[in-house]
Amino acid sequence: MPDTSKTTPAPEPYRVPDEDLDDLASTLAKTMAEVRQHGVILDRLGSEPDPEPAASRPEDGALTAEAVDSEQADGPASVFILALGGEAYTVELAALSDWVNYLFLPVYGREISTTRPWCAQWHDHPEAVARLHALWLAWQQLTDAEAGLSGPSVWHRDHLDQTLVHLRAPDGPFAACTTSPTRPNHRVLTTPAPEQLGLAA
Repeated sequence: MPDTSKTTPAPEPYRVPDEDLDDLASTLAKTMAEVRQHGVILDRLGSEPDPEPAASRPEDGALTAEAVDSEQADGPASVFILALGGEAYTVELAALSDWVNYLFLPVYGREISTTRPWCAQWHDHPEAVARLHALWLAWQQLTDAEAGLSGPSVWHRDHLDQTLVHLRAPDGPFAACTTSPTRPNHRVLTTPAPEQLGLAA
């Protein structure tokens, strides 16, 4: 029997063109961000309490004091990250980080400069966390199909542009952080101490 292993050439490795790799990487990053976002939404839905049966609600729609106390005990009424604490804050920050790293920075990051500082440790800056989270919440609402065709335009005009002006300003939350990509820096600026009211004895 003849040996055919020497006469059959090895198949050439398949090479994806570089421009296609960029498209694939971008699509994969967006898909990963969407999957993570869906996971966060599912976690939120799973942690929400079951709706109260209609029979136990006041018929006139007015809330009793007990009902108000019960609603406050269930957790914060806001989805804003600064209203969250403990594990809820950690979960929300992780989801926000995915959005910032896989969508916001690759598309809207822009180059770091003295007039446009940035901090890789942005999650240590409370103002940055608050602004980015608000921006992300608006993005979720205004890029949804129900927002209509002008939703993304409204998001850019009313939310993104204003956030970038304040977030990346030379005197913004990253004022003491990286102003050159070759010299990374991180420092959280001190904020004014709250006024202490002295009460006369």
